Amino acid sequence: MHTSVLLKESIDYLNLKDNSTIIDCTLGYAGHSSEILKRIPNGFLYAFDQDSEAIEKANKRLNQISNNYKIINKNFVNLKLEIKEKVDGILFDLGVSSPQLDEDYRGFSYHKEAKLDMRMNQKQVLDAYKVVNEYPYEKLVDIFRKYGEEKYSTSIAKGIITKREIKPIETTVELAEIIKENVPEKYRKKAHPARKIFQALRIEVNDELNVFKTALKDALELLKPGGRICVITFHSLEDRICKQIFNEVSTVPKELSNLPIVPDKYKPKYRVLANIKPKDKEIEYNKRSRSARLRVIEKI
Repeated sequence: MHTSVLLKESIDYLNLKDNSTIIDCTLGYAGHSSEILKRIPNGFLYAFDQDSEAIEKANKRLNQISNNYKIINKNFVNLKLEIKEKVDGILFDLGVSSPQLDEDYRGFSYHKEAKLDMRMNQKQVLDAYKVVNEYPYEKLVDIFRKYGEEKYSTSIAKGIITKREIKPIETTVELAEIIKENVPEKYRKKAHPARKIFQALRIEVNDELNVFKTALKDALELLKPGGRICVITFHSLEDRICKQIFNEVSTVPKELSNLPIVPDKYKPKYRVLANIKPKDKEIEYNKRSRSARLRVIEKI
């Protein structure tokens, strides 16, 4: 069962009215979307997801609440192309949904035997198998460092190259073992050494950071005055992008910050409202929430 992280906080900060128009950029299994729909009886919800399995389940759930919604079976990078009106609120929940992690065959988890996959959109060509077995050494090191912030990137990449020269690396468990073999024993005891590498592979396969950066900038343009964006991130790379973009649009340009009066056209059009972490109670019953962070911005 998937438990939505920071559910109450994100819903509260969206400041929903009964006629609000809202976009959920990450529908998943409709945890946030169903709560939004309940609170906007005369409004409308647009929801994006590229996972056909998630859409099917979410549709059944939302259908029981109301018909005031449209599910768009596309990556949220298409936000601007698909939505032609200004909206009151936009939500991004950037976590991989629990069912995706729990379904062995999706290949997101290093705990479960599955073919290396990790595609959010099952129609796309690039998957984790292709990355692990075809990327050159330098490129592997680069994505492990950049997206996994893994200090043993070079030895892990060497281990992968050595093994795949003998035979292709087929499964998640096989890869997790190779990672384990190529880090010091002391390091293995701290946390599972595959965690960061699997994160890096997932980000690479789905081009998550570039997609998020583009979509967040587009989302800002789609807001009505008083409209808000809530972003729930789960690792420092996404959070850094969010923080940076929010700072850029909510502060006066540096070169003008010393002026006694800032001209109107240079005044920020947005203000940051919140930066929240889950409470201990939530972390206790939902371990996956421990790395989450919610940032909120409002159009002035």
